[in-house]
Amino acid sequence: QVQLIESGGGSVQAGGSLRLSCVYSDRTDDFDWYAIGWFRQAPGKDREFVSALSWSGANTYYSDSVKRRFTISRDNAKNTVYLEMSALQSGDTAVYYCAVPKNKVYSSSQSDYIYWGQGTQVTVSS
Repeated sequence: QVQLIESGGGSVQAGGSLRLSCVYSDRTDDFDWYAIGWFRQAPGKDREFVSALSWSGANTYYSDSVKRRFTISRDNAKNTVYLEMSALQSGDTAVYYCAVPKNKVYSSSQSDYIYWGQGTQVTVSS
């Protein structure tokens, strides 16, 4: 059974930093070969793409709103993907989800992702 578990959310003041983690597990141990993405959903808004990286971690992708502030990385030995968030703004307040795409490769479209974690709340106060 596929499992994605996010952690690291919390409350922080504007300008602060947080590191989110996404631990993934699968009976086939295939996830080392999958791209993984982060999405977020703010209250009253649609879920939106934040960042993603390839299975090797060599290729990374960011939405314009988080570029140069967020950094995505992975440690396949620990089955973990990280999202380092800095210079946080009130507009970053949302539930953050990690997800795995059904065809293994990067996509910014949530409809291409088949497995999702339960989410972790990030609240940024100004």
